[in-house]
Amino acid sequence: MSKTEFHKADAKGLLDDRGYSGTLIRGQNPALLFEKGVRDRITESYYWKEQCFGLNAASLCDRAAELKFIGGTTGVMGKPTPFLCLAFKLLQLVPDKEIILEMLNFEDDGEEEDEDGQEGGSGGSRNGNGNGVSGGIQDPNALGKLGAFKYLRCLAAFYIRLAWSPVEIFTTLEPLLSDFRKIKRRTKDGFMLTYMDQFVDDLLTKDRVCATSLWKLPSRANLEDLEMLEPRESPLGDEIDMLDAEDEGENGDVQIVESDEERRRYESDDSRSGRGSRRSYYSDDDRSDRGSRRRYDSDRSRSRRRSDSRDGSEGEIRRRSSSRDNC
Repeated sequence: MSKTEFHKADAKGLLDDRGYSGTLIRGQNPALLFEKGVRDRITESYYWKEQCFGLNAASLCDRAAELKFIGGTTGVMGKPTPFLCLAFKLLQLVPDKEIILEMLNFEDDGEEEDEDGQEGGSGGSRNGNGNGVSGGIQDPNALGKLGAFKYLRCLAAFYIRLAWSPVEIFTTLEPLLSDFRKIKRRTKDGFMLTYMDQFVDDLLTKDRVCATSLWKLPSRANLEDLEMLEPRESPLGDEIDMLDAEDEGENGDVQIVESDEERRRYESDDSRSGRGSRRSYYSDDDRSDRGSRRRYDSDRSRSRRRSDSRDGSEGEIRRRSSSRDNC
């Protein structure tokens, strides 16, 4: 008979140096994704011994829903935060991808019904499938749902960055860049305010987040060259095109007229189009430059006349004094 496998509540099996027989992540023990110093601080912390003992994938969601901030280690002694302890517990459990996706987009059914009753007359109501719809536009977040517990979403995104493949990381985390909710982050000195999209962007671009060294993620350009990812379309693409079109239109209104013939032709075109024949041929900047140049020339000529008159009077005085001396 084969030996029945049981889940060990503590981390002895996970941190056993003699061998690990559990689920592997990229061919290695999941605990090795955290540094040894961080692992030791987590397993010796009070939160790990009391709140993380005997957790499974279901009860861990309850603990994550109670989180009030994210962060790595705090203080001079490097005390681990509850967020980091729960992330280490996820590495010990290695849950299925469906569970992680549900944590990423978890939404309370009771709260959803209440919100439907309150937002029935507004344009931001939700449809029967739980997908956010505002004015006929589907919510761009992953799987079409906005997670009710934002720190649970942060925990799931952090685990995805640690444990999943590069293609899955980009395709799952990039839709979260449209989540602009505020989150609280614990640092060594205190707390700071950040945003969900900023945290996700740090996971995709930085090598160290929440006192954890992340494994090197291939760049998106390389994955696109290998045809493993489709080119990403920015949600701001339409607005950028509109701004470019406006800039081109403003630049097209400024025309430099070099000769009288072209000026007369421009006047006739304006009169035909109904713009008026007294339209200026230069931009406001050109008019201001010409006005300042005229003032500068007049000031120079005035100062030159004053200096010439002063030199003439001084020469007349010298001549008179020299003639007086000769006499």
